[in-house]
Order: sequence, then C-alpha cells, then structure tokens
Amino acid sequence: MINLNKARTRMPEQDPAVRTGNFDEVATGYTEEMAIREALRCLKCREHPCMTDGCPIHNNIPAFIEKITEGAFEEAYQILTETTSLPAVCGRVCPQYLQCEGKCVRGEKGRPVAIGALERFVADWHRHHAASEADASVKQEAEAAGSGSGAKAAVIGSGPAGLACAGVLAEKGCSVTIFEKEEVSGGVLAYGIPKFRLPAEILEQELANLKAAGVRFETGKALGKDFTLNDLEAEGYRAVFLGNGAGQSLRLGVPGQELEGVLPASAFLYDVNCKNEYPDAEKIAVIGGGNVAMDACRAAVRCPKAKKVTVVYRRSPAEMPADPAELKEAEAEGIEFLYLTGPVEVVGQDGKVTGLKCQKMALTEPDASGRRKPVPVPDSEFVLDADCIIEAIGSRSDNACADGVDLSDRGLILVDEESLATSRPGVYAGGDTVTGPKTVIAAMGAGRKAGAAMAAYLA
Repeated sequence: MINLNKARTRMPEQDPAVRTGNFDEVATGYTEEMAIREALRCLKCREHPCMTDGCPIHNNIPAFIEKITEGAFEEAYQILTETTSLPAVCGRVCPQYLQCEGKCVRGEKGRPVAIGALERFVADWHRHHAASEADASVKQEAEAAGSGSGAKAAVIGSGPAGLACAGVLAEKGCSVTIFEKEEVSGGVLAYGIPKFRLPAEILEQELANLKAAGVRFETGKALGKDFTLNDLEAEGYRAVFLGNGAGQSLRLGVPGQELEGVLPASAFLYDVNCKNEYPDAEKIAVIGGGNVAMDACRAAVRCPKAKKVTVVYRRSPAEMPADPAELKEAEAEGIEFLYLTGPVEVVGQDGKVTGLKCQKMALTEPDASGRRKPVPVPDSEFVLDADCIIEAIGSRSDNACADGVDLSDRGLILVDEESLATSRPGVYAGGDTVTGPKTVIAAMGAGRKAGAAMAAYLA
C-alpha cells in the first residue's frame, strides 16, 4: 500500500508565541502512526536517487523506510546505523532539502518524503525503547574486545567528523582518545547548534555510546597549544585524525567592528549553548543569510532582554542559502529581515554599539557563473538601531597547528581523496578542515572513511 497524498505528514511543533520564550525543541516529533503514514508515501522507486545521489554516506533510505511501514522501528534503526553514527543528530540538523529529500521522486509532483523526520523518529524510538539494552550490549562487546586494547589512535576535535572516525576505530578494536579544545565535547554540535534544534540530551546519548565502546575524551586540550603532533607520536599514538573543523569566524571588516557589543556568531552561540549567558541587549542585528545566521537570529529572539531581532542580508530572498524551513520558522517567530541591505559601519558611543549604518543594494545581471552581484545604491544609507551585532558571514579553519601537513592556498588540509591521508605519515584529516564549511553528514562521512583507512593502516 502506498500513500499517494501529495502533502506530507506535518510534524507537531510548539506555537511560535510560546517557543520564543524557551529553548525547548521546536518540533516535537512524529507519533508511530504519523511515521507509518509518512513512510507509506515512499514510492519504492527503482533507482533510489535519495540514497545514491542525495545522501553523502549512502544510508539505505528505502530499506529503513520500508521497515517503518511494517512497524519494525528497531530494525529500521539497525539499518541506519550500518552507515551513520549519529541518526538522531542528522535527522534534526542536516539540510535534507539539499540532499536526500532534494532527490526524492515524490518531490517532482508534490512534497518529498520527510526522510529527515523519519530518521529522527527511528533514532528517538530506539532511544526511548531499546537504547539501554543496546548500550549494555555495546559495552559488553567493547569489554570482550579489550575495550580498545589495540593500537593507539588520536582524534583531534569532537565534532561530527571526529566522533564518526572514533566510532569506526573503536569498532576495529583500537584504543581511541578524542582531544577537544573546548571544555565540552561535541564540537559544533554542542556549541554551534541551538538546543531548540538539537537538544543536549540527544548529543549526550551519542557521546555516551562512544564512551561505552571504550573511546576516551580529553577536553580543554588544544592542538598547537597544549600538545603537538610530535607529542602524540612520542606518547605512542600511531595514527591521528584531524577533525578540527572550521571554527574561526570571519569578521565584517568595517569601521567600528571593535566596539563592545559586536560578536562573532560562534562566540554568541557558544555562550548561549554552553554557558547560558545572553547579551544584555534589546535590539539585536544579525548579519548574514546562511544557516548559522538562522541559528543566531533564532537564538537571539529567545534571549531574555531581546525585544527586536533583525537580519541584514545583502542579497534577495532568492539568493539566500539558509534552509527554507528555518527561514519560515524564523519569520513566524517575529524576526525582521532586511534584504538587499549591506553593512557599512558599526556606530557607537562611549565604546559601545548603538547602531549599524547600512546601505541598500541592487543586484547586477548574472555573471558567467550565474551569480548576481550586489552593488551599493547611491545615497541610500541609513542607521539601524542596535545594541548588539552578531556577525554570521562565514568561517574558516585554522590549521597552522598541523605540523608537517601540507595545506592548500586557502589554508585547508590537503589529503588523498581515497584514504584521506595527509602528507605526514599516519596523519589523516576530514570534514570542514579539508573541504571548508559543509554539512554534518558530509563531515561524518569523511570521519568514517578516514577511520576505516586508519584502522587498515594500524593493522
């Protein structure tokens, strides 16, 4: 039986008027009945483009959805975990509209199957119904294998790439230690994604699974500051994975950016997520149009003293790279968007921000690449009142600490495409530190690939 309804099953969520007053998860998840109804929308097409073209790690999407239609939710979970280490995370934060759902055949004449919501449902069902028993089994298997008594491997960074790599290495019996520069584990999953999108308990469960498999975590340990690659080699680590991400925020580069009240999005989100600290501001401006800008503006509107949050973006809505669903939710939460508007100067008084001088922009005709460039409109400057400005215009990786590893002109780590090995023997790398900022699942795929190559190297 196939559900031919063009509209997909809507996931329940908090009312916008309520959710802006808390950091609880916005979407509350499918019930079993909803999940089965949505899974039945899958057409069981022959080519499976959602899996072959849309998913970076080629999750067996048709198979896990088929199990949902049968009510075999734990079997669906087991199918997912053959290829993904973080289904509860990916089901929540991956941009499925660009990946699996973007390739779904149902999307050609209606809405695609809600693959991300179904992945989330299966992972949550497992956590609530089968996780304790399964985790005990994992722990017993780790103990039987010597709890990682094999060759020592180090993983730098506890983001999605590092966690996935560590998981593969632990499965192969390696003794794995993850070194994280921050005081909390999880990398960008912990400090870069607000809790209303990724609740802390979801990430904690994934970290607990790795710990049960014998993986050790050392926080507050930064490569290049607290230790070097040479130190790791001297301590007996025979292989190292660099998954340090792209956590260095780009700055605006306009006059006044040094004023008190101007914050990189990474610092703002870290304070909110990990410290429960919020800016003492009523009028907050967020500059940027990507998913980080969406996370920042939606976290900002939930800050206790915030009365108005405005997003400033220099192109039109058509060029905005943010997830359309996130944009829709931000608009519902009362966030104002100023399109075709570019920052010119941060205005301040007594060393503190009082506003953002902006100018209107116009888009040129498409260039050879099809991109329309924003250019200033003469005599269009105005000042937007703001006592806090959050920069969400991009990030880059800082790899100066990777001794003996070749870097590209952009400062990214160069690797072999097949093994993800770097120019330094025994050192591998993957995720944003190699590709620049991408998705959680792309980083996770790189981590799994490197982990397999490292295990073979160590053997």
